[in-house]
Amino acid sequence: MDTLANPLIGFATDGSRWQQLANQISGTVITPQDPQYDTARRGFNLAVDQHPAVIVAAHTAADVQTAVQFAAEAGLGISVQSTGHGIISMADENMLILTSPMTAVRVNGAAQTAWVEAGAKWGMVLQATQPFGLAPLLGSSPDVGVVGYTLGGGFGWLGRKYGLSADSVNYFEVVTVDGRLLRVSATENSDLFWGMRGGGGGLGIVTGMEIRLYPVTTVYGGNLFYPVDMAHEVMARFREWTAVAPDELTSSVLIMNFPPIPDMPEVIRGKSFVMVRGCYCGPADEGEALLRFWRDWRAPLLDDFKTMPFSAVATISNDPVDPLPGLSSGAWLRELHDDVIDTIIDRAAPHNGPSPLIFAEVRHAGGAIARMDAAANAYGHRQETLLLQLVGVTPTPEVHEALSQFVNEFKLALQPWLAGVYMNFLEGGESRQRVQEAYPVEKYSRLMQLKAQYDPENRLRSGFNIPPAR
Repeated sequence: MDTLANPLIGFATDGSRWQQLANQISGTVITPQDPQYDTARRGFNLAVDQHPAVIVAAHTAADVQTAVQFAAEAGLGISVQSTGHGIISMADENMLILTSPMTAVRVNGAAQTAWVEAGAKWGMVLQATQPFGLAPLLGSSPDVGVVGYTLGGGFGWLGRKYGLSADSVNYFEVVTVDGRLLRVSATENSDLFWGMRGGGGGLGIVTGMEIRLYPVTTVYGGNLFYPVDMAHEVMARFREWTAVAPDELTSSVLIMNFPPIPDMPEVIRGKSFVMVRGCYCGPADEGEALLRFWRDWRAPLLDDFKTMPFSAVATISNDPVDPLPGLSSGAWLRELHDDVIDTIIDRAAPHNGPSPLIFAEVRHAGGAIARMDAAANAYGHRQETLLLQLVGVTPTPEVHEALSQFVNEFKLALQPWLAGVYMNFLEGGESRQRVQEAYPVEKYSRLMQLKAQYDPENRLRSGFNIPPAR
């Protein structure tokens, strides 16, 4: 292919062009020739091996605007990454814009809001808001980026009480693919505001957002560990427990296969359990009373439910904070039918050898999420109440391929009870292929129309795979 057939070749190899970009921004421009390139291109999931044409570590919204304009001149697609969790499409041959240097968090205690820049993680927001007696609607891990999590919906430990993270956005600051900087809210560019809350990052580049906060400083949370051979009894009892659960309780049941690694506590190292975990954001004595349902039934092997500061909420799930190669998948379940329980146990629990999964977890949704007007934003499946997530570690491409096949067969066995997908749990090829299952037909059609309006050439290629309407 010659330069005339592909004008990108001349541009991408012309170091003076990228130096020109570097001279116009306060951030950093990184090319494949730079020693920091391999570190900068890495996401949290080390199974992703992407090779962007150029990387721009942006420090301001103006940096993003300038980078977008240079990408247009070069004919480059644009990928955007903060923490690199949940990468959908690799940034190969694109401009990769890193927002991770943009980490400012400003709290307005009186208004119960926070302004959060695009590279901030939930832990930063939590640290800034708790002194005001307020909490954001973060997920199970404070190490995840705020913006990407929110654009996909954002269902966390306060979800049943206060709803999704996407439901609590007051406004976004957005750079469009033509380089404009827009304020996007219910009254300004409201069509885009509808689409970005649940529709992913394919409509514009968020450089910051204002979110609402909630009066939570202490919760009653933790885990109950039961023998894995009690999995059916525990899951059936979880079904009974959640049928009458108050909105203050967000909980899950899972089969957990702890890896046999040295830094794991000996009591759980290399062992499997069926676990009940949860977070109750009402009075602690009420949370403790809810746990009698379990403690009076069977004494768990381990019980770490306790009153804790909300700043310690990460200890409930104990998600990893160091990058590692892995695979995540999931789907909404219509019900926790006995056959669903048996299928999960058959595939996720060890039988004549270990399961390839680290865990299979069913989270209880509903509550405030389901009460929100379904037409208010792009997020789909509000009425579903059970969300399955499957996670495994994949140290080699061969293991990744084998686990992908295993997960596909797992979900095929559950097909009669599946009710669509939650995009934040999907990665890579599966996310690109199954995005339509995240939305009702009319919402997906509206998102395609918005894509055609704001990014008709599909230059923002790392968000949800929603094509422009023709």
